[in-house]
Amino acid sequence: MLTSTEIILRLLLGTLLGGIIGFERQTHGRPAGFRTQLLVCVACVLLMIISENYYSQRVLTEDYIRLDPTRIAAGAMTGIGFLGAGVILKTGLSVQGLTTAACIWIVAAIGLAVGVGQYLAAITGAVITFISLWILRIVETKIPRLTYKYITLVTDESGDEDTIRSLFEEKGFLIGKMDYEICLPEKKRSFIFTIASKDSAPMKEILDKVPDMHYIKRIEIKS
Repeated sequence: MLTSTEIILRLLLGTLLGGIIGFERQTHGRPAGFRTQLLVCVACVLLMIISENYYSQRVLTEDYIRLDPTRIAAGAMTGIGFLGAGVILKTGLSVQGLTTAACIWIVAAIGLAVGVGQYLAAITGAVITFISLWILRIVETKIPRLTYKYITLVTDESGDEDTIRSLFEEKGFLIGKMDYEICLPEKKRSFIFTIASKDSAPMKEILDKVPDMHYIKRIEIKS
């Protein structure tokens, strides 16, 4: 059975580790910030303390079947999954909040580790999490990445795939799968596709050329 000192130590350690990660989220304006991460971690510590104490106080007899104390941890992680889903936002074609949701998940795992006395695992996990959120953020900005844009382009009957492809490929864009729509009886053609580029500057050049291309009736660009 845990002593009062051990219980307080685990709760304070969970508060510290959850608070450190929550501070990083708070400084970057994320929806699940300092208090949320702290409370998630402390809640998981408390759940594991309750689980450990409950089962340690049971006396084994021939009529008693000892249950698995990790069932509370499994239930906690299921609940945290719903909490993490609440911070994921889909705006148009972009998805935000995935890192924050993953952060809530790892904070819960850290709390469970502290709750069962796995201090080394909890502290190591917290350090790795903090490094990935704070330091690797700087590294991530240095990594070259493709910029994706979703294009809907409407033309008259003279527009065709080769014409549309040449318009973008001449500027260095890579064209993904292209879908078509034909509106009758106007014979308007819609081209729906994705383009990728390491540099978004050529897009302005394409937009400047659109007024001179009379077969283009409408162009819509989404990031």
